Amino acid sequence: MAHFDRVPDETDQIETFFAMNQAKPLRGSLPKKLREELEDLNPWWAEKPASQAPPFRRWIFDKLHRLLISGITPAVVLRGPRRVGKTVLLRQLMENLLNNGVAGKRILYVPFDEIKSLGKLEDPILRIARWFESYMLGETFNESARAERIAYIFFDEVQKLDAWAPQIKHLVDNHDVRVLITGSSSLRIEAGRDSLAGRVTTLTIGTLLLREVAALRFNQSYDPLMPPNGLDIFLQRSFWEEAQAKGKREREGRDQAFQAFSERGGYPVVHQQPLMPWPEMAEQLNESIIYRAIQHDLRQGPRGGKRDEKILEEVFRLCCRYAGQTPGANVFVPEIRQALANKITWDRVLNYLSFLDDALLIRLIEPLELRLKKQGSSPAKVCLCDHALRASWLGEMIPLDPVGLAANSHLTDLAGRLAESVLGYFLASIPFLDVAHYPARGIEPEVDFVLTVGTRRIPIEVKYRKRIDYHEDTRGLRAFLEKTVYNAPFGILATLDDDAVVYDPRIIPISLASLLWMR
Repeated sequence: MAHFDRVPDETDQIETFFAMNQAKPLRGSLPKKLREELEDLNPWWAEKPASQAPPFRRWIFDKLHRLLISGITPAVVLRGPRRVGKTVLLRQLMENLLNNGVAGKRILYVPFDEIKSLGKLEDPILRIARWFESYMLGETFNESARAERIAYIFFDEVQKLDAWAPQIKHLVDNHDVRVLITGSSSLRIEAGRDSLAGRVTTLTIGTLLLREVAALRFNQSYDPLMPPNGLDIFLQRSFWEEAQAKGKREREGRDQAFQAFSERGGYPVVHQQPLMPWPEMAEQLNESIIYRAIQHDLRQGPRGGKRDEKILEEVFRLCCRYAGQTPGANVFVPEIRQALANKITWDRVLNYLSFLDDALLIRLIEPLELRLKKQGSSPAKVCLCDHALRASWLGEMIPLDPVGLAANSHLTDLAGRLAESVLGYFLASIPFLDVAHYPARGIEPEVDFVLTVGTRRIPIEVKYRKRIDYHEDTRGLRAFLEKTVYNAPFGILATLDDDAVVYDPRIIPISLASLLWMR
């Protein structure tokens, strides 16, 4: 089989021959421009270095590496919002493989959002994989694997392609190869995952965890309290008490990270460039995340239709404005009609909310339904993926740290809502954890969040102010705990400070900073 330095000549001869004979190219050939782009993107094929990957590794790196090497499933899907570091993780994984003796010709990297020459290439995943196998690997994927030379394929932003999942299925069903896929649209990733059952492991990554802010911004390393797997630990009172104690023990690093998070949110770029003035950073967040998602990831509707960009923008603006709250039809519909003079229906708003949820820009926390009986159409609670997007989109920064909030006490109520949004997205991002909110029902007061683990439930109430009124601020938790049908062993009161006192032994007070610090 041809070596790398013979590929261009050999492939050109093949294509020239078939062009002259007006026949189809051989299986595995690619247009010359596409080949050239792939060669530029994969310099290790020619034993040349790629640009160095950033040294900071996100929490999910080790897990991705284990899954990729072990091959528990032949394909791994990493999904997450734009600009949270998915491509950097791919670069770090490829660099790690190369540094550990994997030959460059066994690694293929294809960023589908950067390649302009795909054109109308039919089945691009399979065509590129066949070309790589034939002209670069120099043997079949299966031959390479049997000789303990497994090939690694990295497909970035695969949601750009229609019908990507059947191609991946065909690839991993018939070839012994390891595949890592990233995507910033949950909608298109989830649509393909069903057909890959048993062949794919799906992981989700969001913005930086609080511990990661400490590491990236301040070069301080702290171990997580929460284990990587299993939810039963949430049912243990000792876990929440240790989360409270750990936050206090590591208060200096925690508070430094929480203040930075409060000021700028959790996107990696804002902490990589902490000296960039906020107006410039806000413009970058709007352009590279919000506009990009709305204009590209979400505008393309089914069967080639287009979603209304102005409605998407307005729905997202209202999500920012009402973050941490449960705005329903009586909020969204009249405000959109007034802003856009559009006779929009609630069903259409719900569809657009789902699109934003699928893009992982928001999480919709649905109401808790017990005894399989609907209690009415309570709206979902809207939680933003990062409060910095609210600040950039609305031009309004709300401090969350105690020091910043003390200097802006008039923003306390709004900060409390934003704290609910932050905690809601954080909880909803924990794999397999069932998170709901409990709306007021009759004489029963609302509870901000309810975690369900097996048959047990843990109510969580957020009271984000300096002074805690024991009787009033714990009313929802106490009412929930007193109902035996809810099977709740204890409740959590999320607070602004560490020193909140609650006299009910069934309620554990813990600051928001310590809650975010535990993972």
